[in-house]
Amino acid sequence: MNLLRALATVSSMTLLSRILGFVRDFFIARAFGAGATTDAFFVAFRLPNLLRRMFAEGAFSQAFVPILGEYRNRRGNDDTRALIDHVATLLLLVVSAITVLGIVAAPVIIYVSAPGFAADADKFDLTVTLTRITFPYILFMSLVAMAGGILNTYSRFAIPAFTPVLLNLSFIGMSLFAVPWFDPPALALAWAVFIGGALQLVLQVPALARIGMLPRLRLDLRDEGVRRIFKLMLPAILGVSVSQISLLINTIFASFLESGSVSWLYYADRLMEFPAGLLGVALGTILLPSLSRTHADGDGREFSALLDWGLRLTLLLTLPAALALGLLSIPLVATLFHHGEFGAHDVMQTSEAVIAYSVGLTGLILVKVLAPGFYSRQDIRTPVKIAIGVLLLTQLMNLAFIKPLAHAGLALSIGLASLVNAAFLYRGLRRNGAYTPAPGWRSFWLSMLAALSVMGSVLFIGAQWPGDWLHMRTMERILHLGWLVPTGAASYFAVLYACGFRLRDFSRRARS
Repeated sequence: MNLLRALATVSSMTLLSRILGFVRDFFIARAFGAGATTDAFFVAFRLPNLLRRMFAEGAFSQAFVPILGEYRNRRGNDDTRALIDHVATLLLLVVSAITVLGIVAAPVIIYVSAPGFAADADKFDLTVTLTRITFPYILFMSLVAMAGGILNTYSRFAIPAFTPVLLNLSFIGMSLFAVPWFDPPALALAWAVFIGGALQLVLQVPALARIGMLPRLRLDLRDEGVRRIFKLMLPAILGVSVSQISLLINTIFASFLESGSVSWLYYADRLMEFPAGLLGVALGTILLPSLSRTHADGDGREFSALLDWGLRLTLLLTLPAALALGLLSIPLVATLFHHGEFGAHDVMQTSEAVIAYSVGLTGLILVKVLAPGFYSRQDIRTPVKIAIGVLLLTQLMNLAFIKPLAHAGLALSIGLASLVNAAFLYRGLRRNGAYTPAPGWRSFWLSMLAALSVMGSVLFIGAQWPGDWLHMRTMERILHLGWLVPTGAASYFAVLYACGFRLRDFSRRARS
């Protein structure tokens, strides 16, 4: 399997999803702006979304994929199929119970997660209603995460990568055509979440059937593999919960700030998720099964080489993205969201959060590459210990930054914490001997520094030239960014090419 080709497949599907995500946010921002209604929806959606990341795509995938890879490599098709059946049945029962509990306890959940909303009864009640509609999303996405883990283990990356597109299409369709039929209109957004989750699950069924791994309802709690997976999930849930708890605490802080703060952080986070998903999620998706297979085969040298490849590719593509987001925060936010109810004040406040988030973008994506180095070795305790320390550090930074920087201080805390997290994960892989840097890192860094300097100069000058982005017409903004972003990217890669970088140098094959 060509890892660069697999990365291109996953990234291209993710790119499509992210583009549609921006289209989705354009319609939401135009229709609702940034205020009490959007704050209510984003809080309601964040809760099941956090559980999805924590329980399904986070802890479950980290525990499930390495064990599944081991079964496929060592135990054969029958045992692998039995493992999938037993895990799917137990997962369905557990997450169904969590979903019902979330729907019933929605008022308590909102009171705890956004206590600032309690002062406004209408806002609080709306958030509770939206939460109850969106909560089944965690059930759909837990099963989708399992299906994606199976397909990725069998080197079928396209369908899992395409799946998020359906959620964005659901949002766009409901925003365009269904809003007038709901009172209040925000209910249309909540039902878009429900419909999008169901569609994503349905898409997986034919793909699983084609490889003969469509789960059947068979419960066996004595299955050794099931016990190992759920034993690994306990520390994994704690580890993933730490980062999600950090985001939840940020929402609590933001609920006491100026109205619109939750929405500004959301829109800024959406911009950050573009490169994070395009590269971080894509690399993590293809590296985890590859590293798991390599570890199962006992090939330490190949394991280290895979990590080295992932780190170089991450830095090569993430550092320019972080620099570009910081320099072009106002042009990007104005072009994407400065329409209808989303005013100039919203643009400035959102751009401040984008700049703060961009500081830690590289760390955020490095974590997606470094953490699989532990998960594939079925070592989840080490990332958990690191994550707990990072959570405490994040809250100290929140207390330090929130007064002078308001909502942007919350974003900066998460960004800096991501860098610390990545640094400790890197140190852990070096200390346990799992990773040894390959030769050539010094020249790599010097070339990167030169390329970033040239690109940064081009973007800075180009962003200043047209004047006030807030008063430009939409088409003027689009046209200007349309030449500025490609020019900056071209200058960056031109310098790298002059320094001797070639695409073939990053091509790598791994066992399927």
